Amino acid sequence: MSQRTSKTRATLVALTAAAVVGGIVAGAGPAAAKASAATPAEESGKQAATQRALDGLVAAGMPGVAAEVRTPRGNWSGSAGYADTDTKRKRTAADHFRAGSITKTFVATTLLQLEAEGKLSLDDSVERWLPGVVKGNGYDANKITIRQLLNHTSGVHDMVYTPEWDKDMNGPGFFQHRYDVKTPQEVIAYGLKYGPDFEPGKGWNYSNTGFVLAGMVIEKVTGKPYAREVERRIVKPLGLKETTFPGTDPTLPAPHPVGYSKLYVQNPGPEIHDATEYRPSWSGATGEVVSTSGDLNRFYSALLQGKLLPRKQLDAMLTTVETGQQFTYGLGIMSRSLSCGTTVWGHDGVVWGSLSGAAVTRDGKNALTFNINGDWLEQSPPFENMFEGAFCGTTQKPVQKPAKALANRAALGPVNR
Repeated sequence: MSQRTSKTRATLVALTAAAVVGGIVAGAGPAAAKASAATPAEESGKQAATQRALDGLVAAGMPGVAAEVRTPRGNWSGSAGYADTDTKRKRTAADHFRAGSITKTFVATTLLQLEAEGKLSLDDSVERWLPGVVKGNGYDANKITIRQLLNHTSGVHDMVYTPEWDKDMNGPGFFQHRYDVKTPQEVIAYGLKYGPDFEPGKGWNYSNTGFVLAGMVIEKVTGKPYAREVERRIVKPLGLKETTFPGTDPTLPAPHPVGYSKLYVQNPGPEIHDATEYRPSWSGATGEVVSTSGDLNRFYSALLQGKLLPRKQLDAMLTTVETGQQFTYGLGIMSRSLSCGTTVWGHDGVVWGSLSGAAVTRDGKNALTFNINGDWLEQSPPFENMFEGAFCGTTQKPVQKPAKALANRAALGPVNR
């Protein structure tokens, strides 16, 4: 699903913020051009900084982390810590991992392709495509648009932030229900049991429920499961051979790290659990995808270079709203402004036992994807330093605001968030 779970994670995320439409990024700006034109010495410095950031994550208590950086001069990979702390097997960039809410960019891209083909409009109401699905408890699906689902301004309550979800999929509940098979209707019911966070378009709050609904819209429009449509439109054309949507399969393809988790309970203690396996139907369109750093770099590079969307739809995707966090949010994509003036686009993802980050410059030429095989990172500076290292060559950026991205664990997981 996405990336987060218990209310303790609220300290990592501001749940509401005024929604303000940002400007469209029409092309690669000076910062992106500068990043693409890095000299060998500059690239060497960025690689060293990225490795320091990797080491810093392990020093902060994470079991292991691996990353791959894509540049016009070639690819670089680095790692720190272990894929398995018992056997001391090292992390590598070839590892498969649950990418959580990074799934959201795939879902949004598919819906934008459908709009470009005239099969729907982002301003269509949810009620038009999913009649009677979102109702009661103060909801009016006639006033909620597909666009609002994709930029988290719908007001639909996040299923991950409910007592029921916390009981079923956090703490002891995880071991009782990890192999349960869930339908999208059963998953959204967690969130729809509670009233809207605000009127549609009148605020911002990360909602995994909204993206499960978005996946349901894809199925209604195409007559196919959202995952099969994503595979047909994105995965196969780009040759993403290591990227899968496992559905109800709880296992991961080899090689993969052990997914270590504290299970997002209130005030998590020192005990760490093996959460490698669970049925991704808990996450669905909000956080199901399994991939590698190389495949995700290829995906985001192709997306920002206009290989998946016409200019109109790509501009719409990159039109952002304010979140009250250190990033702004477009349609299934996040925008970070780094200390060196570079702006990068991508997404973070957190699910049980896995925390990931992916970003690319506006010209699509420089990309970073990394994965941590642990989910309890409490401080955002070590996480943000990965982006600073890869794109700016520094690991010293102070982070003033808690990263909402790290709070998305539940929705990413079976609800990553």
